[in-house]
Amino acid sequence: MFTNQEINLDILKKRAFNLRWASVPEGVIPLTAADPDFPCAPEIAEAINRYTSDRYFSYAPAEGHLFFREAVANFHVTKRNLNTKPDYVIAVDSAAYGIQMVCKAFIQNGDEAIVFNPVDFLFKYCVEANKGVAIPFPVPLQPDAGIDFELLEGLITHKTKMICLCNPLNPTGKIFTKAELEQLGNLAVKHQLIILSDEIWSDIVFAPNVYNSIASVNEAIQQQTIIVTGYSKSYGLAGLRVGAVIAPNDILFEKLMIASGHQSTVHGCNVLAQVAVTSALNECEYWLQNFVAHLTNMRNICVEGLNKINGIYCPSPQGCYLVFPDITATGFTASELQIILLEKAKVAVVPGLSQWFGERAAGHIRISFATSDEIIQESLYRITKAMSNI
Repeated sequence: MFTNQEINLDILKKRAFNLRWASVPEGVIPLTAADPDFPCAPEIAEAINRYTSDRYFSYAPAEGHLFFREAVANFHVTKRNLNTKPDYVIAVDSAAYGIQMVCKAFIQNGDEAIVFNPVDFLFKYCVEANKGVAIPFPVPLQPDAGIDFELLEGLITHKTKMICLCNPLNPTGKIFTKAELEQLGNLAVKHQLIILSDEIWSDIVFAPNVYNSIASVNEAIQQQTIIVTGYSKSYGLAGLRVGAVIAPNDILFEKLMIASGHQSTVHGCNVLAQVAVTSALNECEYWLQNFVAHLTNMRNICVEGLNKINGIYCPSPQGCYLVFPDITATGFTASELQIILLEKAKVAVVPGLSQWFGERAAGHIRISFATSDEIIQESLYRITKAMSNI
């Protein structure tokens, strides 16, 4: 199912943008944007075909179709141990917009939001886009290292309105333990802070690690938590631009709907994307399980191969299909090594720059391994050869 034969490079070179196959020079292997090289599950395409056969593409409800909201709610009830109600689910045109929407709803001029460092740039971007101040909170680069909650609480001021949680954490692959989530959640409850919980990576978990949503810890924490999730990482639906935002109660739901712009039709989630996600959640668990099994093997190959290269130390991620190796001992900066690998190995990676992940990403590169065994092996061969000739 997840073999090299399943990957159609001819199509990817025409459609896979965002630093991937369609936007790199011929002969370069892109291990960059976190987007799978594999086609989606056949049931998803079949569901879209069935829907389009009627040839009606009418406006959807502002909060999303009921079938979508029921599928998302049922998933969180059965898989995340939450009492999620369809009435509190909002379909959005990407998890990225979901983050923006939450920030728009709860961040005003001069408000502060605590943002982990390193983490994906979208949190800082969305806080600042809404005239807030992103306060960086340093988290360990080792996935299994603990969190300094005393330091975290020390960052909270009268201006703090939100804590932004990315779990599993992009780029390090850390999965927060239930004890860590409880401590973080208790701080939010104590100081009456919104928890923006980005859970887009929550399906990509490598055994024996276990994922818990912070909203599942207890009722008080759930009432402070807004979940943002998406389906590009788990099911390869990035181009459909689809996600979900889940509120815990009427008050927060109404604030989110006002911030969404959906009532005006300025924003909104397209119907075919909602059909695709509904099929994914209701019919494609088998596909996801096989995908994670394949990714587990790719993770192991990447970690083992990179750790054999002088000057590179690669921890094993607990989740996400990303590795975030420390390359400081090579003597090169992340930007320098990115150029070396692109020119000499014909492999594209993401440099650990502050603009992408925060200042603590310095001295690291990010590699996505959501591709075939053959492509990963060829990439490691090229990287190893290039590094040995420097």
